Amino acid sequence: MAAASERVLSLWEGKVDARIKVAGQGPALVYLHSGYGLIWDESLDQLAKDFTVYAPEHPGTSEGNPNAITHLDNVWDLVLYYYEMFDQLGLEAPALVGHSFGGMIAAELAATNPKRVSKLVLISPLGLWRDDTPIKNYMVTPQAELDPLFFHDSNHPARKLVFMNPEEPDSIIKVSWALACSGKFIWPIPDKGLRKRTHRIAAPTLIVWGQQDGLVKPVYAEEFRKLIRGSHVELVAGAAHMAPLEQPAVVANLVRDFLRK
Repeated sequence: MAAASERVLSLWEGKVDARIKVAGQGPALVYLHSGYGLIWDESLDQLAKDFTVYAPEHPGTSEGNPNAITHLDNVWDLVLYYYEMFDQLGLEAPALVGHSFGGMIAAELAATNPKRVSKLVLISPLGLWRDDTPIKNYMVTPQAELDPLFFHDSNHPARKLVFMNPEEPDSIIKVSWALACSGKFIWPIPDKGLRKRTHRIAAPTLIVWGQQDGLVKPVYAEEFRKLIRGSHVELVAGAAHMAPLEQPAVVANLVRDFLRK
């Protein structure tokens, strides 16, 4: 892991202490994590070589502060919360990268106030819904069924960073609560109207998708591409939904090259 420091900001009228890992030097890049909580992986290490990476923990997932999530009721609250975070960090219009649940929120941020996001990268984001290709509710699906949807390589060492370990009670509690904290904003399905707002996204947009993603299938990549003007798609071979964990160098290179343009 890169030498990341931690910043704590008081947000939402002092009701939420936001923890943000910060590493690297260069232009600002804000990374919003998936519903499984912040995992500082190799892809973020790679990006920290060229950018100042800000990786906030979703409210409620920070150790010792599980009740922070109770102060935010809906997606609109969460969007405003992140604008407050940008303000306190002094980030007028950073590059924004979001994965899965974080990708959904990144798209909402870019749509709500287009001036606050300079470039946008969506990695297998949630937020849309197709009746012909439903998205499995990963919060209530047994891990054994999720495994092949999340990882193309069933033996990939990063699996242990995501799934609960029955032999470690703390792991079960941590992952379960992280899922609950994101589930508040996507239950029962992740379609909260984003489709109606994507036309407002003005930031140049890259859409990255694991070619073998079984949770949010690649047909959704094309759906996002059609909805966001000027966006383009990059499929990552040998990766499912957890592409940043499964193919970190490939994902980091795609993001880096796009942001440098």
